[in-house]
Amino acid sequence: MKENSTSLMEYFIIGQNTDSVASEHLSEDRTLGRVKTCFWLPNGRKDVAEYCQTCDRCQKANRATGNKFGMMVQIQEPKSPLEIFHMDWVPATPPGGDRS
Repeated sequence: MKENSTSLMEYFIIGQNTDSVASEHLSEDRTLGRVKTCFWLPNGRKDVAEYCQTCDRCQKANRATGNKFGMMVQIQEPKSPLEIFHMDWVPATPPGGDRS
């Protein structure tokens, strides 16, 4: 937990509404909506935003992070061999068929 005004209880409440199985690490707005249905937090929007920005799973699951779809990002042309590496990240997939 970061050293700020967020109490341990507030951090726990936000975590339960972000990290639980039903929450699926939703966007900041949807997480705040879930928190607001049962609790009032004095700095709710700021605390939820901070929690989601520091949560690795939220960053990976939330489509709003990173570059927008359709916007091309120019890659610098390498000046020497092996200067730039590219990797495709494939998440773990469940085994299927008879090859498990």
